[in-house]
Amino acid sequence: MEMAVISKIKVGLFGIGLDTYWNQFDGLLDKLKNYQEQIKSKIECFGVEVVDAGMVDNTEKAGLAAALLKKNDVEIVFLYVSTYALSSTVLPVAQKVKVPVVVLNLQPVPQLDYESFNKLGDRGKMTGVWLEHCQACSVPEIASVFNRSVIPYGIVTGYLQDEEAWHEIEAWAEAARTAHAMRNNRLGILGHYYGGMLDVYTDLTKQSATFGTHIELLEMCELKKYRDEADDKEIDNKIAEFHEAFDVISGCEKKEIERAARTSVALDKLVENYKLGSLAYYYEGVSGNEYENIVTSIIAGNTLLTGKNIPVAGECEVKNAQAMKIMAEFGAGGSFSEFYLMDFKDDVVMLGHDGPAHFAIAEGRVKLVPLPVYHGKPGKGLSIQMTVKHGPVTLLSVVEGKDSVFLLVAEGESVAGPVLEIGNTNSRYRFSIGTKEFIDQWSKQGPAHHCAIGVGHIATKIEKMGRILNMNVVKIC
Repeated sequence: MEMAVISKIKVGLFGIGLDTYWNQFDGLLDKLKNYQEQIKSKIECFGVEVVDAGMVDNTEKAGLAAALLKKNDVEIVFLYVSTYALSSTVLPVAQKVKVPVVVLNLQPVPQLDYESFNKLGDRGKMTGVWLEHCQACSVPEIASVFNRSVIPYGIVTGYLQDEEAWHEIEAWAEAARTAHAMRNNRLGILGHYYGGMLDVYTDLTKQSATFGTHIELLEMCELKKYRDEADDKEIDNKIAEFHEAFDVISGCEKKEIERAARTSVALDKLVENYKLGSLAYYYEGVSGNEYENIVTSIIAGNTLLTGKNIPVAGECEVKNAQAMKIMAEFGAGGSFSEFYLMDFKDDVVMLGHDGPAHFAIAEGRVKLVPLPVYHGKPGKGLSIQMTVKHGPVTLLSVVEGKDSVFLLVAEGESVAGPVLEIGNTNSRYRFSIGTKEFIDQWSKQGPAHHCAIGVGHIATKIEKMGRILNMNVVKIC
């Protein structure tokens, strides 16, 4: 199945200065424009299209910049403070564009050459050089105005070649790209909730209102139609894909592989028909019904979709499908998980599920294995045995609280050690605050019992995305 090609998102950029300076200090404006061009080129390297509104040095230019950025529908705006500038040149832009502003407080150099500076001997020239380096002067003024105007913003402080500052700017670009992806995502719901899991139930309107996600309610009969129509060539191709993506262990019966392949072919057609970017599913019905044959052969196909960054959450966990999609858009994977057990001797928590999994973040090859019974669910079939790559990981839960939807995040490590080889994904995780404190603090935030796990420590990126979407983000560790 071909994945859609997504065009680059647009981010805004404008610099601020004071037009009074240009006639007073020869060459100052050219230098500041050169720095802004360097910033633009660097941001473009992060896979976004930069709409550069140029140097805004008076209120008239502020209006023109606002109109340009608004017309281009930018996701966020980077504001380069090139020298001291009046906040009256900033506020009109932020008010009209109505997206978060990231204030770039970037000096040309980490340290002024004081000796050379003081040897210039001309106080006029010296003032011009100082103004070239006085970015910090306007930052409190801008923050004051933004605070009083209730305008969301961030600040990145450093210098032009500051790697730490550029990592933060890149994180803002990634956060904007992920927020855009969530706003344009189409999430399918197939079947119904697992009965009695009150924590899993969610308000679909709140999900759309918070993320902008379009939600498509799907029918099992349509999936059955596609499954019935699958031909031998499609099934053979899908079986070949299984063997390419998974280690298919010898215990997997041919008829079970074919059954799962036929369902996977149907899933691909359902996803393609509705242009889905994620999916939540669950179904039972009466024992022996035709749909049971589908839902008990669905894990392998859903895992393939998840590995292609079309995440699928079982038990109709819509909130977790959202969390998995966020992880996928950040390039971190996002595997469907729940708490399995605690190991107090090794101070680790084990998490996993019977699928689907994100095979792109597996430690080694993913195994496709037979299960004689799905715990708590009807039937039997094929499942996934996988451990998340050893190293840094991030856990994410989309939480529906009593007042709002918010994000719950924790950073930890996937560590080596014995796992439960029961035909499920499961891994060992260690957290800086220890097992007991982690479980207590995480649980008290009131998440559902599922979460998404991705590789790398990306809490700061998630926090930035939360600010873009006007969502609270709670970080446990």
